[in-house]
Amino acid sequence: MKTRFILIQTSHAGNVGAAARAMKTMGFDDLVLVAPRWPNVLRREETIQRASGALDVLHNARIVATLDEALDGMSHLCATAMTPRDFGPPTCTPRPHFEMLLKKEQQNQSAPALEDQNIQTLPETPPAGPLGETGVAFLFGCERFGMSNEDVYRCHVALQIPTNPQFGSLNLGAAIQVIAYEWRQALGGFAAPVAAQAPARADAAQVAGMLTHWEQALTDIGFLDPAAPKKLMPRLNQLFNRAQLQTEEIHILRGVAKAMIEAARAKH
Repeated sequence: MKTRFILIQTSHAGNVGAAARAMKTMGFDDLVLVAPRWPNVLRREETIQRASGALDVLHNARIVATLDEALDGMSHLCATAMTPRDFGPPTCTPRPHFEMLLKKEQQNQSAPALEDQNIQTLPETPPAGPLGETGVAFLFGCERFGMSNEDVYRCHVALQIPTNPQFGSLNLGAAIQVIAYEWRQALGGFAAPVAAQAPARADAAQVAGMLTHWEQALTDIGFLDPAAPKKLMPRLNQLFNRAQLQTEEIHILRGVAKAMIEAARAKH
């Protein structure tokens, strides 16, 4: 589904860079700025630094003079608002609204197939093109005042990020990151990174060999009396079994044992 992030009258260059970074981490790249404070904001040093490598998003970003230009090709408009308004679009948190939007889009996609089978569709489900033709735009206002009422009234929904009731202040970059994350999750998300192959566990022979090495080392430094070993070595055996040692850790422990033996013999 086509997705666009629109920043209206942004006053801080760093927030534009932060927006680009937030978008790229979630796989979005369509950024439009409406009448930003700095005409050269996309090239300012602070913007580039805060983008933290998302330079392709900045390179593809557009600056336009009016919101009408920014909305070209978009069909579902989502305002962002900290507090509900008495008049205007309904206020909703991102997750349930995105679920509803995608469900409706899937219903629209299946509508032609149902009509072919002469099945009556629900009257409130309008005909639409295939999934992916809808353009969704997320609108963010300036840092000090947020979105104007006039711009909010043009939208289909006012998204409100659920925050601490006693402190709901989010900076622009953080708000964009939350919305971008929720929208990406609704679209299916990204697969979790494949974990690196777990290091090999040491087998019983390796543990036994290491214990023999340690027994010699502990004897050489005078910690273990071979004539009265008591249960020191069995206890160490149980300790290392609980640790579930890896092969590399066996090498480290044998290195320690070797160093103890060499140190003890150097004294004689």
